[in-house]
Amino acid sequence: MKKAIITALAILPFAAMAQTPTFTVKGKLGNIKAPAKAYLQYRKDGATMTDSVTINNGAFEFKGAAGALPIQAVLRLNKAGDGLTKSRDGQQIYLEPGVIVVKNAADSLKTAMVSGTPTNVENQAYKIAMKPVNDIYETMNAKMKAATPAQRESAEYKQEMEAMDNKADELTDPINKKFVKAYPKSVISLDVLRSLAYGSDYAEIAPLYTSLSPALKESETGKKFGAQLAKMKNVALGAVAPDFAMADTSGNVVKLSSFRGKYLLVDLWASWCGPCRRENPNVVRTFNKYKDQNFTVLGVSLDRPDAKDKWLDAIHKDGLTWTHVSDLKYWNNEVAQLYGVQAIPQNFLLDPNGKVIAKNLRGDALDAKLAEVLSKTEKVKAE
Repeated sequence: MKKAIITALAILPFAAMAQTPTFTVKGKLGNIKAPAKAYLQYRKDGATMTDSVTINNGAFEFKGAAGALPIQAVLRLNKAGDGLTKSRDGQQIYLEPGVIVVKNAADSLKTAMVSGTPTNVENQAYKIAMKPVNDIYETMNAKMKAATPAQRESAEYKQEMEAMDNKADELTDPINKKFVKAYPKSVISLDVLRSLAYGSDYAEIAPLYTSLSPALKESETGKKFGAQLAKMKNVALGAVAPDFAMADTSGNVVKLSSFRGKYLLVDLWASWCGPCRRENPNVVRTFNKYKDQNFTVLGVSLDRPDAKDKWLDAIHKDGLTWTHVSDLKYWNNEVAQLYGVQAIPQNFLLDPNGKVIAKNLRGDALDAKLAEVLSKTEKVKAE
């Protein structure tokens, strides 16, 4: 009897292993042959996993252990078979238990249809919904490639690109919100909600987060986003932005509350951030236009601990003549943590009482908002 029990216990680990859910990715892309390779990359348990297989007559297959929730992955094709980093053809898929089918009559991954498991079917629905937005970005990319360096510097080119970018933003938010409402159990909805949080206010995001399934909210990513959402409430429209104190470029401590009485743009950026540096000329233009009209800017840099020189050099090169502070803690910057900031550039426009009246104003939007609020202030004074 003892022996029978010991034998049964010895088998248990193998039985548990056999029950571990697995994913299979089965692909068929035209008639591609070796040396072409398919590459699969994803993160699991904090580690980056990369796998590759040779493609024979268009066919390839990956297998692996699935996670508790679907895992976002990148699937890429390289016809020369000389590495994932050299591949320019691919698309995002979700790894989950079952067989994920990737199919295309053409020799391409980018235009392949992905089906077979629930999340990948939902992802196809999301891609179809986002097609109008992606079409705009493809047009922008084509125009950028076709333009000469001189044309890219012209006012007409910049205005056209900004108008298209604004149109894409205008279309994106309603599509994302509609998707989250339609698929509250989908991990894609959580991913979409996290991207929405960058440009949307707390009042818009909180109800959508509440509508998600308990399983999503209790996941590691769901809990992290819930914590971020709580911080976003600190800088919701209408809230008084939490005070902070941070050292300026000379080491003197500057308090946010010391700017009370002025309209203030709290501008989070970094010397290493390309989009931030491209936006800086717009902030400079607006600052110079309104600096004598009860408006100023407070720059908060997310530069790295060993990069004070780069921070100071960027301030000088970009002509940023307002007050700047930083704790040089990179993404652990105390203001970013306090305000729930997950991406830069990001800004918050405060009224003279420190209340948040707008956020993420780009290009001409900052100028337009200041013109609006300052004209109202002048009107009140006149009365």
